[in-house]
Amino acid sequence: MTRRALELLCLVALGAVWGWANDSPPWTFAGALLGALVWAIFDGLRAREVLGWIAKGEASRAPHLSGTWGEVVERSRKLIKKLDRKAQNSDTRLEDFLAAIQASPNGVVLLDSTGRIEWANLTAANHLGFDPQRDLGQYVRNMVRAPAFTAYLNAADFSHEIQVDGPGPRPSQPSKISLQIHPYGKKRKLVLTRDVTALQLAETMRRDFVANVSHEIRTPLTVLSGFVETMQSIPLEAADRERYLALMSQQAQRMQTLVSDLLTLSRLEGSPSPGAGEWVDGDELLSHVLQEARGLTQVIAHPPHQIESAQGPALLVSGAKTELLSAMSNLMSNAVRYTPGGGEIRAGWRTLPEGGAQFFVQDTGPGISAEHLPRLTERFYRVDRSRSRETGGTGLGLAIVKHVAQRHGGQVDVQSTLGQGSTFMIHLPASRIRQRSVA
Repeated sequence: MTRRALELLCLVALGAVWGWANDSPPWTFAGALLGALVWAIFDGLRAREVLGWIAKGEASRAPHLSGTWGEVVERSRKLIKKLDRKAQNSDTRLEDFLAAIQASPNGVVLLDSTGRIEWANLTAANHLGFDPQRDLGQYVRNMVRAPAFTAYLNAADFSHEIQVDGPGPRPSQPSKISLQIHPYGKKRKLVLTRDVTALQLAETMRRDFVANVSHEIRTPLTVLSGFVETMQSIPLEAADRERYLALMSQQAQRMQTLVSDLLTLSRLEGSPSPGAGEWVDGDELLSHVLQEARGLTQVIAHPPHQIESAQGPALLVSGAKTELLSAMSNLMSNAVRYTPGGGEIRAGWRTLPEGGAQFFVQDTGPGISAEHLPRLTERFYRVDRSRSRETGGTGLGLAIVKHVAQRHGGQVDVQSTLGQGSTFMIHLPASRIRQRSVA
C-alpha cells in the first residue's frame, strides 16, 4: 500500500473517530468525509507545487516532498537533468556547426519560405554587402540589388550559378561573386557564395600571357621565315648572305633568351623558397654582376657606360646564389640597356634601419613616368616597346627579379624621375643578412 493511500485512510479514520466520539452515526460519516477532504486539499497543494516546478523545469530547485510526490519529484528531476544535458550537447553541436560554417571561405545564407534572411555567415555578408546581424529578417532581394540576382530569383531556375558584382576595394573595381541557390525543406533556400575575383584575374592573366608569348615569338619567327624564303628564292652575294645570317642569328638568340626567361620564371614559381642554410658573400655577388655589366656595355654602348661600385658594408646574404645573381644581373642589364652610352651606373649594398639590407642599381638614364612604376614587374610590360626590342629585352627581367625577392622574403622598389635617371632596389629582411667580419 502506498503512502498516499495510508495518509488518506489515516485522515478518514481520524475523522470517523472524531464523529464516533460525538456518539452519532451521522457525525461519524461527516468526520470521515472531513478527513478525506482535508487529505484531498493537502494532496492537491502538493500536486500543484510539483506541477509548478515541472513547468519551470529547474532541476536544481526541486521541492522537498516525501512519499509518492517525493518519488515523482525525484524521477522528474533526473529526467529534467537528462534532457538538459541533451539540450546542452545539441546546443554545443549546433554552435560548433555554425562556427565551422562561419570559418568557411565560402558564404552561406539561409532564407525562409518568403525569402527573408534567417542566418548568414560573415563571409556571405562581405560577399553580398549586408550586415549579418542587423539585416536578419530582411528580404534578400532588398539586400542584393543586382539585376542578375533579381532575374535569377524570379526565374526560379537554380540549376546553375550566376555571377554578381560585390563590394570591392574601389567602386570602379567591384569583386566578382559566384552565387547559387539550393532549395530545401518547406520552400526554404540555401544560398552559397564564393569570391571568384582571383580566378577571373588569373584567367585574364593567362590569356594575356599566352597572347604576349605568341606575339613575342611570332615577330622573330616572321623575320626568320622571311630571310629563309629570300635566301631560298634569290641568289645572294656573299656579303648579303652574311648580313642575313647575322640577322637570323640575332632573332634566334632573341627567341632562345625568351624561352630561357620563361623557364626561369616557371622554375621560380614551382619550387619551394630557398632555406637559410647557404650564406653568400655580398661583395662576391656584386663583383660578378659588375663584371657582366662591363662586358655588356662594351658590346652594345658607344661610348661605353661608366660603371662603378658604391662603397658599402661587408655582408653575407642567405639564399640561393644562382637566383640572387639572376635578379641582380637583370637589374644591371636593364640599366646598361636603357641608359644612353657614356652614362653613369652605380651599384652596391647598403643596410636598412630595421636591420635588413638593400641591393641598388642607380643610373642616369631617361627615367620612368610615375604611372608606369606600379606595373614594371608585370610580365611583358614595357614602357617603350620598340626600345626594349632594340636592346634585346624580353619583358620578363623585372618579373624574375620580383619573384626572386619574394622567395627570399623581400620586395622590389623603384624610384625614378623623368630626365634624371632611376634607382632599382631589392630589399632583403634582417633574417637574410649577416655582417661579415673583415680581417
